[in-house]
Amino acid sequence: MLFNRPINHETMNYILFGAQSRHHLLPFTFLRPIADVRVGIMTIREKWESRLKAKTSSLTEPYLAEKYPMIKESDNILINGSIIPDDTMLKEIGRLAPNQTLISDDILIAHRVREEDIDNLDQDLLEDLEPMHTQSTISKLNRLWDIVVLNERQINDDYRLVTKGRKSQSLPGHVRVISPENVFVEAGAKIDLATINASEGPVYIGKNAHIMDGAVLKGPVGIGEGSSVCMGAKIYGGSSIGPFCKVGGEMQSSVILGYSNKAHDGFLGHSVVGEWCNLGADTNTSNLKINYDEVRLWDYAEKSFVTTGLTFCGTFMGDHSKCGINTMLNTGTVIGINAQVLGAGFMRNFIPSFSWGSVAGFTTVDLEKALALARKVYERRNKAFTKVDENILRYVFDHTMGYRKLV
Repeated sequence: MLFNRPINHETMNYILFGAQSRHHLLPFTFLRPIADVRVGIMTIREKWESRLKAKTSSLTEPYLAEKYPMIKESDNILINGSIIPDDTMLKEIGRLAPNQTLISDDILIAHRVREEDIDNLDQDLLEDLEPMHTQSTISKLNRLWDIVVLNERQINDDYRLVTKGRKSQSLPGHVRVISPENVFVEAGAKIDLATINASEGPVYIGKNAHIMDGAVLKGPVGIGEGSSVCMGAKIYGGSSIGPFCKVGGEMQSSVILGYSNKAHDGFLGHSVVGEWCNLGADTNTSNLKINYDEVRLWDYAEKSFVTTGLTFCGTFMGDHSKCGINTMLNTGTVIGINAQVLGAGFMRNFIPSFSWGSVAGFTTVDLEKALALARKVYERRNKAFTKVDENILRYVFDHTMGYRKLV
C-alpha cells in the first residue's frame, strides 16, 4: 500500500462534506451542514477542528453554499461530516496518499483529492489506489435519534478534549458540589446557590454561563457559552445545552443546539431542539409510550414513519419553531422548521415546516411574518439576520410545501 509522508494537519486544507444521511437528519440539516449539528459539548465541525488544529469549510447543498462556502486548495482532504473523529482516525487521515480514501466497510470517511478533481466526485473514488480501512469503531449520525443516543458519551469525550491541559475557574464556596474534580468552569461563568453532582459524569460550564439559585446539574452535562440555567431547574445526565440558551424546568438526555429558550417549567426528555426555538411555559414532551412499545419516528428520506429500536424517544424540533404554553408533545414527534404549535391536547407526531395550528388542524405560516419574526429574535441576541439567511428560509418554505399537504 502506498503512503506519503505524514500530513501536516495544520497546513492541509479540510472540507467537510455532506453524506446521504443528511436527508435522514432533517429538519436539523435544512439550515446547516451535518457537521454543524451539536452532539455532546461541541458540534461535529468543532470536534474535527479541535483535533486537526485547523479550520474547515463545507461541501454542502447548493442553497446553503453561500452561507457555508467551500474553500479549495491544491491539496485537500474531504471528510465525512456525519462522522465523529477520534485519535485513530486522525492518524489514519494523516497517512492518506493523494487520491486515496479512508473507509469503514462501505462508508467513506475521508478522501485526499486535488483541487481540479473535487467537482468530479461522482466517479469511482477507489479506482487508482487501494483504500485504507480504518481501525477505528466509527461513531456516526445516521438518523435523528443518534443525536440523543450518542450524546452522553460525546459529552464525556468532548470534556476530556476541551479541558486537557487547562485549569478550571474556582468554584464558589456556596455551591454544593460532589466530585469537583469532574467540574470545569470557563472564565466569566457565574454560579449561584446551585447543586452540581459530577460523580457519574463531568459537568462543563461554558464562558459567561449563569447557573441560578436552586438549579441542580447531574453529569454528564454540558452548558454552552452565555447560556442560563434558570432557578430550580433540574438538568439530568446526557443533556447538552448549546450557546446563548435559557433553560428551566426538567431536562433529561436531550440536546438544545443553541440560541433557544425553554425558560419555564415543563419536561424535555430524549429530545433535540434546534436554534431560535421557544418552548412555552409548561410544555411537556412524552419520551415513553404508555404501553412501553418501540417508538416510531417520521423520516424525511423515507417519507414515512420508521422504527427507532428505542423505548425512550421524545421530540425533534427544527430551527425557528415555537410552541405555546401547556403544549403536550407526543412520544416520537418531529416538528419541522418555523412551525408554530399551540392549543390543548396531544399534538400529531409529525408537524411540517412553516405550519401553524393545533390538534384542530394546521395551516401555512405567513412567510413574510415568519421572516420578520426571525429578524426580531436575531436582534434580541445581537445577531444580524442577513439576506442569505432570508434566502435559505425562502428556499426551504418552497421545497417543503408538499409536506404541508400531508396534514
